[in-house]
Amino acid sequence: MSGINGARVLVTGASGRIGVVTSARLQRAGASVTALSREENPALEADRIIVGDTRSQEDVARALEGADLVVHLAALAHRDIAPAYDVYTTNVVSTFNVLAQAGARGLPRAVVAGSINSYGLPQNIHEVTPAYFPLDTDIPTDIADWYSLSKRNDENTARMAWRHWGIDVVTLRFPHVNGADNLAAIAEELAAAPRDGMREAWSYLVTEDAARAVELSLTASTTGAHAFFLAANSTLAPYRTEDLLQRYAPGAPRLRRFVEREVPIDLTPARELIGFEAHHEIPLETLDLPDDL
Repeated sequence: MSGINGARVLVTGASGRIGVVTSARLQRAGASVTALSREENPALEADRIIVGDTRSQEDVARALEGADLVVHLAALAHRDIAPAYDVYTTNVVSTFNVLAQAGARGLPRAVVAGSINSYGLPQNIHEVTPAYFPLDTDIPTDIADWYSLSKRNDENTARMAWRHWGIDVVTLRFPHVNGADNLAAIAEELAAAPRDGMREAWSYLVTEDAARAVELSLTASTTGAHAFFLAANSTLAPYRTEDLLQRYAPGAPRLRRFVEREVPIDLTPARELIGFEAHHEIPLETLDLPDDL
């Protein structure tokens, strides 16, 4: 499918931070949106809204009626947002349920909200450092929490669904995604405590860019099951990337050097596979890294 104009797109997790913006963007692009949400949300822009649970076979089957494409955003998005059992089972069962039913119906493509946590370090309970910078799709994993495990296994589910039913799946490994005001507040926190952002490579993405990445993934010409990182081009810390890495990850090899506040993540797959480049950045003055941090 060359575009989404006239297509019916199911968006799960439509009431979430990314879901609300994505649903509105797809509607503006000419798609008919079916929004599946666990609760009613008057802010949703969709011509069909279903209140239901992505773990329910019946609710997902009803939401998939007439769908041409699927955007699966529903998840419990943090290790500590609920008990461990609930976080893990909600995420993996939901993803399996949505992709299995979409694949069995013959839908050609799905986009899944993945996470930077799929490589395991951001929410790891141990003192760990990435194996190298920039983070890339081949970086070794070290998973010690159930949320990261769920997001890693979601990627395995995507590969299985493609191999079994032939449904093409793009999994977007989102960093922290939020509105500009909230991200600006986080930038102030990272200015005071930059070590806290090291495992995530000080990365971020504005919500509007996340929604645009979803739309690009729906219309990309890729086949198979792909998972890759997304981020803004610059970091959310006001200090030079080379200085941050030297201070907080001195033992991690650098596969290349970074210019000014360049994010130390390999964004090449996002550019090559879906044509994505972030359009929004939080304006920060580049500062020298203080000796006392």
